[in-house]
Amino acid sequence: MRATRRLVLGLAAAPFAARAQSDRYPDRPIRLVVPFAPGGPTDVMARVISSGLTAALGQPVVVENRGGGGGNIGAAHVARSAPDGYSLLVCSTGFVVNPSLFRNPGYDPVRDFAPVTELGASPNVILAGARSGIGSIAELIARAKTTAGGLDMANPGTGSTPHLTAELLRLRAGIEFVQITHASAALAVQAVLGGVTPVGVAALPAAQPHILSGALKALAITSAERWPDLPDVPTMQELGFGGFVSETFQALLAPAGTPAPVILRLARESLAALGDAGTAAKLRAAGFGIQARGPEALATRIAREVPMWRDLIRQAGIPQE
Repeated sequence: MRATRRLVLGLAAAPFAARAQSDRYPDRPIRLVVPFAPGGPTDVMARVISSGLTAALGQPVVVENRGGGGGNIGAAHVARSAPDGYSLLVCSTGFVVNPSLFRNPGYDPVRDFAPVTELGASPNVILAGARSGIGSIAELIARAKTTAGGLDMANPGTGSTPHLTAELLRLRAGIEFVQITHASAALAVQAVLGGVTPVGVAALPAAQPHILSGALKALAITSAERWPDLPDVPTMQELGFGGFVSETFQALLAPAGTPAPVILRLARESLAALGDAGTAAKLRAAGFGIQARGPEALATRIAREVPMWRDLIRQAGIPQE
C-alpha cells in the first residue's frame, strides 16, 4: 500500500516537476549537434546561430560535430538523448533523405524528433575546376557524353541534395557520372579546386567564396531565380531544364518528448536570432537564404520532403545501403 501510494503521488507530481524544470530552462550549457564534419554549410549555420542563442538564453550554446554515416550518426545520437532541451540537432536536407537511402538510418524523422525551426536554405551549384576546360552546362554534357565510363563528379555525401542534383542532371540530360562521394561539402569543393575531379555539385555556402574569387566556375545554380550575389550564373531552368530546382535546408530539432514550453522558447529565440540584421547579413554573405519559420512549418516540410526524395531515389535507381 505504501509503495502504491508513493507511486501515485509521484505520478501526480510529475507534470509539476516537468513544468518547474521548463521554467528554469536553460540552467546549463546546450549542445548543437551537427552530424557532419566542420566547415560544411550545416556547420556554418550552427556556428552562426549559436552566438545569437547564447546571448538570448544566457547559457553557452556549443557546437558539437558528430559526423559519419551521411549524417545518421549525429541524428541518431540526438534521437537517443534526453528530451530536456540540452541536446539539439542542426540538420540538413539529408535528415529527410536518409530514411529512404538507408535500410536502418538509426532514427525516424517524425517519430523521434520534435521540430523547432527552419533556419535557412541554399541552392545547389554545379561547379567546374579552373583546369577542367568546362565553362558551361552544355560543355559539361558534351564532355560527359565523350568520357568513357562517365565523368567524375564530386559530391558532399551519398543522398545529399548535391548528390541527388547530379543524379537529376544525369537523368534529364541522358549522361553518366561517376559519383565521387566526400565526407563534407568543404572536401567536395576542395576536390574540384585541386583538380582531383573536373566537376562537382555543392550547396552554395561551401562554394561561394571560391566562385567569387574566380577559383571555381559556377556553371549553373538550382534556385528558382538567379542568386543576388552571383547575378551572372544562370539557373538550370533558364538553361532549358524546366522545374530543375533543388536546395539544401538547415533546421533545428529536439528529441521527441521535449516539453512544449522548451520547444517554444527555443523557437522564439532562434527566430529572433535569425531576424537580427547582423546575423542575416552574415548568413547572406555565406550563401544562405534565411527561412525563419517555426515548428509547424518545419513539420510540414518534413512531411512533404520525405516522400519527395524517396521518389527521386527510386527513379534514379540508387540502392539502399
